[in-house]
Amino acid sequence: MKSSHIPLAERMRPHSLDDFIGQEHLVGKGKVLEQMIRNRKSHSIIFWGPPGVGKTTLAQIIAQALDMPFFTLSAIDSGVKEVRAVIDTARKAGHALLFIDEIHRFNKAQQDSLLGAVEKGIITLIGATTENPSFEVISALLSRCQVYVLKPLTEEHLRALVQYAMQRDEWLQQHHPEITEWEALLQLSGGDARRLLNLLELVVSALLVGEHNITNDIVLDVVQNKMALYDKSGEQHYDIISAFIKSMRGSDPNAAVYWLARMIEGGEDPKFIARRMVILASEDIGNANPNALLLATSCFQAVDMIGYPECSLILSQTATYLASSPKSNATTIAIGNARALVQKTGDLPVPLHIRNAPTALMKKMDYGKGYQYAHNFEGNFIDQEFLPEKITGTKLYDPGNNAAETRLREYLRNCWKDKYGY
Repeated sequence: MKSSHIPLAERMRPHSLDDFIGQEHLVGKGKVLEQMIRNRKSHSIIFWGPPGVGKTTLAQIIAQALDMPFFTLSAIDSGVKEVRAVIDTARKAGHALLFIDEIHRFNKAQQDSLLGAVEKGIITLIGATTENPSFEVISALLSRCQVYVLKPLTEEHLRALVQYAMQRDEWLQQHHPEITEWEALLQLSGGDARRLLNLLELVVSALLVGEHNITNDIVLDVVQNKMALYDKSGEQHYDIISAFIKSMRGSDPNAAVYWLARMIEGGEDPKFIARRMVILASEDIGNANPNALLLATSCFQAVDMIGYPECSLILSQTATYLASSPKSNATTIAIGNARALVQKTGDLPVPLHIRNAPTALMKKMDYGKGYQYAHNFEGNFIDQEFLPEKITGTKLYDPGNNAAETRLREYLRNCWKDKYGY
């Protein structure tokens, strides 16, 4: 029977690799996690992947299979005090497995508190993160862990997950649901197994008495009526951050601050929001307003120092400023053009006159010969070649059509005349 308080996704959480769906590159026969369990030898791990792909489940399976005391903490509401309490308990027990969800939300001091216990083998750490651990996990801790990347679930995985639930869950079997159209379920799940099963449960609960068929229209109707539930729990993570970025890119501060509020209310990591604004400041504003990058960078630093709830004000100031700023993707296009040119032309030689010449031999080989120091000339400019001969005259950066970059274009035109076509 269905428990009144346990969601379908939790009821269907597998307890062994035999029932685990997805991540074949880690759990398949002879793969690293399967071997670890078979050999009964644990090591500290960071699971990196999108939401709902099995990070927590794998940690529980490992602990159960290796018969280890298992503790779990969430970085959202745990700190150094809670970590030390687990370490003390593990020390008395001899060894334990500690799972930390959203470990990227731990600050440096909190992560430092784990080092000694991990190093001495008092705890085996399994951390889960949706963010790149290279940026979010301190190097000392990262060096003591093996990072495993979890892949998004495929349509085949998601269908298999639903079939598994229908075969195993008594409550679902009582309702005899039949999915006649899959598109809405799969699309709204976003590849998140937990979201898919909770959505399935929600839809089945909303079916009329005697109704069994689940269609796209029924799914969409139920979701539209319950959308706030999903937003509040943060399950529209990627959709809402996309809306936030596109609102700022589209110069709509009203929409931007609305989507920002949705993320704040959903408990989104403020550093994740701030990091995306730093990227946008360069990608979509660039030299149209160089101060945008300075403000966004300062925002990230301030958010890291202050945290919720006060950092909401800083996020709002930055989001509305970026949305209200003139836009240009000229530098984004420029680096894309440059990288494509490098891939096409390979390692072209650096012109001799702009090579570094730190030794007498290099000077004898004419390294640096003929280089003209720009500040020795009127206007701090002298016409000389800086590109390899094969691609001379290639224009990669084309300033945007805004006041700031128009001034840049005029300066470049005065310098280079007709060489680059400014």
